[in-house]
Amino acid sequence: MATVTTQQAPRTTRKPGKFSNSVVKKAVMAVTGIIMILYLIAHMIGNLHAFQGAEEFNGYSHWIRTIGEPAVPEQTTLWIIRIVLLVSVVAHFWAAISLWRQARRARPVPYATKKRVQQSFASRTVRWGGLILALFIIWHILDLTFGVVNPAGTDTTPYDRLIASFSNIPITLFYVVSMILLGLHLRHGIFAATQTLGQTNKRRERAVNGIAYAVSAVITLGFILVPLSIAFGLID
Repeated sequence: MATVTTQQAPRTTRKPGKFSNSVVKKAVMAVTGIIMILYLIAHMIGNLHAFQGAEEFNGYSHWIRTIGEPAVPEQTTLWIIRIVLLVSVVAHFWAAISLWRQARRARPVPYATKKRVQQSFASRTVRWGGLILALFIIWHILDLTFGVVNPAGTDTTPYDRLIASFSNIPITLFYVVSMILLGLHLRHGIFAATQTLGQTNKRRERAVNGIAYAVSAVITLGFILVPLSIAFGLID
């Protein structure tokens, strides 16, 4: 009786898709992070107009809504900026969560002892810090942009909403804590972005780290200066 042996076709491994590559995801985080940093710098400079008084601050708020007129309708440029920023934020969080899940799948069993060698506080807290910042962004838009949760209400000027919000101590504390977390997030993110984009090495590491600290410190201080000044009665 003859026996017939059959050979099974060799298994083919599925090639990872374009967006499953960790290098691409890190590049997405770096590029979107740069976009958000540029926006933060512009936003911080705009906030400092509060030191010039209500008329100047409200004038600035009106100006950013009329950029491009009469070539384009009112708020066209502002909505383009908002859409680019929204896409950047969503892509940034997608890449961060995707990389985290990818790392978890690669190491399903956690280490018995967690080593924190060469890890800064910012890098260890970057994930939950990012989540708190996401919640802060939602609250901040509802508070100062739309006035839905602002103590002064919706039918008020931007300057009125600014004063009403930061005259409230719990709101001011929440804002300041969020900005400190933002600074920690930026310090880690700027350094990581330069590594991802290949702009750092062992020789330039100290300089890049110093720039990351300087940029994050300036942005953090620039953002908390106005609310603290309102809270202490320097701006009214």
